[in-house]
Amino acid sequence: MIPDISTKHIELNTFLRIVGIEGTGGKIRQIIRSGSVKVNGEIETRNKRKLKANDIVEYLGKKHEVEEKLTR
Repeated sequence: MIPDISTKHIELNTFLRIVGIEGTGGKIRQIIRSGSVKVNGEIETRNKRKLKANDIVEYLGKKHEVEEKLTR
């Protein structure tokens, strides 16, 4: 599943919830802070990191691309 975003950005913790990372908000924050998540190949520890279209988020070997919803 590749979530679409209709705003200019989405926060990393929200994105992980959308793609189905299990756990509460607190658990997701712990996952991010532990250094287990990469954004565009770099370890990211900021929960509220703003993601934009075409960013690649990786967790446990799975990659998820942020896509911007196309609306007219």
